[in-house]
Amino acid sequence: MKRALITGGSGAIGAAICQRLASDGFHVIIHANSNLAAAQSLCQSLVAEGHSAEAVQFDVADAAASLAALEGLLAQGPVQVLVNNAGIHDDAVFPGMQAAQWHRVIDVSLHGFFNVTQPLTMPMIRTRWGRIINITSVAALAGNRGQTNYAAAKSALHGATKSLALELASRGITVNAVAPGIIESAMSKDVFDKDMVARMVPMKRTGKPEEVASLVAFLASEQAAYISGQVISINGGML
Repeated sequence: MKRALITGGSGAIGAAICQRLASDGFHVIIHANSNLAAAQSLCQSLVAEGHSAEAVQFDVADAAASLAALEGLLAQGPVQVLVNNAGIHDDAVFPGMQAAQWHRVIDVSLHGFFNVTQPLTMPMIRTRWGRIINITSVAALAGNRGQTNYAAAKSALHGATKSLALELASRGITVNAVAPGIIESAMSKDVFDKDMVARMVPMKRTGKPEEVASLVAFLASEQAAYISGQVISINGGML
């Protein structure tokens, strides 16, 4: 059974990805940082449904903590599917943005990508099969007021995705990015009301976490073996 690590697995999109990959037969490793209880609850529900799952806690922005946790996971075998979903936003217009806001967002989304992905790469290469899927954002493609830090971090992941795809292509490992638009969650409801969604999204609705999960599941499958180095948007026609 292939093992899949989903960072930020306790959030709306992360949980949907965990549920879908578990139903597709992966052993899912549900990562959380501050919300371990939610990850453990999801793990219990998946196991109760007959799936294979475990929960793990560490801060992806902490290189030493990430490495220690990953070494523990690797002791049980390689992780062959990695979904880099962990991310935060701390919005402010750029003239008023504090240095801490800039660095924390970059630390989680960009440095977190390195801290988690790099230790898993060689074990994945040895199996000659792998899927690395980076969850980014429409903000990385179109920009968004008040999110210079977030857009910068996610845009950097697009470059990293394309470069790493070139390095790993001959080893049976694909690397892709999924760039969601406005996806239904507790967080998005606080930011985007119905009128705003209708103005911004041609389909005039928010996306569902399950729709993002379906795309991730396809990219993690054998059917997507010839897709690599791509940034795939899922945004209701915004771009």
